[in-house]
Amino acid sequence: MTVKKVEIERLTVKSSKSFDAALKAAVGQPDMAKFIKETRGARTFSDLQNAVQKGLSPKGLMLFMELDRGGVLRKETGRAMPKIVRFLIGNPLIMKEMAKHVPDAGSYSPVTILVDERPDGVHLSYDTMASLLEPYGNLDALAVARDLDLKIENLLQESAA
Repeated sequence: MTVKKVEIERLTVKSSKSFDAALKAAVGQPDMAKFIKETRGARTFSDLQNAVQKGLSPKGLMLFMELDRGGVLRKETGRAMPKIVRFLIGNPLIMKEMAKHVPDAGSYSPVTILVDERPDGVHLSYDTMASLLEPYGNLDALAVARDLDLKIENLLQESAA
């Protein structure tokens, strides 16, 4: 058994905006059943790229899944708060570029953006891909990860503004 220690950098942006509408509006939201069927059925890499491109927003990202993490807490308390949602966002073509250098990158993609409402505002948080891949020491994967981090940071900043 091998154990690798990973130090994570978390980026958090605070907002006074409504809970998650801006974030969702900025990423592609393909019909995932259709997306999976098209990508699995792709006969060539070009077909796969075309299927992925159809699901991306102009930012080059798509929403894979939305998980309501606050639902259990709300059921317990009977209150409307807290609102905590985990968004799985990414781009399979970006993941491919990282995973061909560091296969473990597949564990971290699509990335998680956690959006939660607190008394001081809405927090949008993201664990940077570069921090997750840095222990592997592959400069090619790190370059792709840093580019992805910049995309996500811009997404969070724009969603919070």
